[in-house]
This record gives sequence, structure tokens and C-alpha cells, in this order.
Amino acid sequence: MIAINHGKATWVVGIDTSAYTTSVAWVTEDGRLREAREVLAVPAGSRGLRPSEALFQHTKVLPRLLEQLMNERPSGPFGGVAVSVAPRPQADSYLPPFLVGELAARSIAAASGVPVWRTTHQEGHIRAGMVGARMPSSVSQFLAVHLSGGTTELVSVTVHGPRLRVERLGATDDLYAGQFVDRIGVLLGLPFPAGPALDALAETSDAPFPLPSSPPRWRDGLWRISFSGPETAARRAIEQGRDASRVAKGVVDAIARSVSALIQKAAAPQDVLVVGGVAANTHIRRVLSSRLERLGYRIWFADPHWSRDNAIGVAYLGLDAWRAGSAEAPGAVPPRGGTAQQ
Repeated sequence: MIAINHGKATWVVGIDTSAYTTSVAWVTEDGRLREAREVLAVPAGSRGLRPSEALFQHTKVLPRLLEQLMNERPSGPFGGVAVSVAPRPQADSYLPPFLVGELAARSIAAASGVPVWRTTHQEGHIRAGMVGARMPSSVSQFLAVHLSGGTTELVSVTVHGPRLRVERLGATDDLYAGQFVDRIGVLLGLPFPAGPALDALAETSDAPFPLPSSPPRWRDGLWRISFSGPETAARRAIEQGRDASRVAKGVVDAIARSVSALIQKAAAPQDVLVVGGVAANTHIRRVLSSRLERLGYRIWFADPHWSRDNAIGVAYLGLDAWRAGSAEAPGAVPPRGGTAQQ
């Protein structure tokens, strides 16, 4: 049982066990924050982990990170636990590694007599981006671009009390932005995940190698882009011995141009929050700002530290639910696929 001192600020724990990162965090109602995260080990030369491999690593890493976090816990009352249980807030969204985080969250909540709120990895990214980019509370409706190894989507977000209502507007047909980065990064001899190393390599080039971008197409109710063509062109450039730094910059340039076109096609100028691990890329930020701000969009980027997979946003969603007053009994779990509070 976690010790509770009702004379101090209430605090909430967030847990996120994504495809490649174990992350935990706590946040207090007066703004203090602690987090601990660890990127899962991927064999050299590999392009990823199977879900079963990620799940096994989470079971080893998560207890250690929670112990580290709880050793630095505040002395105030413990309000509850928020946990991501799926990649996105969609009925068919599922990934086994999130079961590890949910098991831990429900166990902590049951032992401590506090609520547990289910949310999703994507909503956690969006909430962390809102905090990290210092979006004013007056912005209650905006676009969010989620660029990562497991998601590339454009969504409309409405802040509805403690909840985020997320509606998909656009997506990729094939590769996600992070997959594109990782596949070409590994071919260039970079470690997996390749995002940070490819970013550093791209920044040493003055100009990107020209790769095609993807014009948005309307299909099945969404605007869609594709990265298979740019990936093929990048592979060909590597086979031809093109400069590695120019190819690296060409990859992120193709992503930025495709995403910029998607945003322009799907929605009129408004606030745009860019989140996810790939959103930390320097050149992508530069291109999106240059192309969209002159058209009247207002672009929000969190610090790169807040853009990577993390439990910070999950913890804030839990704090939002606690502040609103949870309707659930202590230890109760809202239905699957819901946001931080149902």
C-alpha cells in the first residue's frame, strides 16, 4: 500500500508499455513531474521486435522503473493510475505489450484503493504534446499529426472536459513514417530505432536527395498518403552509392512534404499539434513550419523529449480525470477503448 498524506498535493501515476519503450511517470496537481523510461533492446541489424518479444521485455523492465519512480514519489494523496491499453482509440486497435502496463496499473490500483483510468498510446502522445508545447487552454479544438513507428495519422481533436475526442481525417496506406525512417536507417548502417541517428546524419547535409512525395488520395472515408514509393526510391539511391547524408535528409524531407500536403488537403488553416517519435526530427519540424505557417496554420511542437514514447501524457490524462471527479468506484476499470475517463 502506498502511503497517503492528505496534507499535500494529489498525484497520479501514468504507465505506457508501447512497442519499443517502457515508460512510467507521475504528475501532481501543483505541476511537479517525474518520469522514467527505457527503450527496449533490439538486436543489431534488426528492424524491430515481435510483439511477444516486446511483451517479455516489458515484464522485466516495468517493475524496475516503477520501483525507481515510487522511490521519488510525492508525500501527498495518491489519486489513481492511468494506463494506455491500446495504440489508438479505435475498437479494433490492439497490441499485446499494452497488457503488461494494464496488469501493473490494475494491481497498483487494487492494492491502493484508487481508480484506474484506461486511455490509449495516441491520446497520451497528444496530451503530452499539449503540455510540452504549452498550448493554451483556450485551444479546445485542433488538428494533431501523430508520426511514429506504429502510427501515421492526421486526427481532429476536441477537448471535452477531461477527455479527448479523436476523429481520424487521414492516414498512410502502407508504411508508417517511423517504419520508413527505420528501414532506410538500418540500410545506412544506423542503429534501430534509427530516428535520432538519421536526424543527426540528415543535418550534416545541405540538401536532400530528391525523393518523391505522396499526393493525398481520398479512399474509404480518409485522406491517404503512401511511403512505399519514396522508400523504393531511397533504396535505389543507396544501391547506387548516393551520399548517405543526402539520402537521410531526402527521407525526412519526403515525409514532411507528404504530411504537409495531407494537412492542407484535409483541413482548413487552424492549430496543428505534431506529436510522436518522428515528430522530434529537426528537418520535419523545419519544413512543416515553413510550408504551413505561411498558409495560416499555427503549428505546435513539443520539446523532442516530450515527443518520444512516454507516459507523461498518460499521467496528465489521469490527472484530468481526477480533477473532474471520477464516476468510477476505486479500482474500477472503464470499458476498453475509452479515454482517461468515460
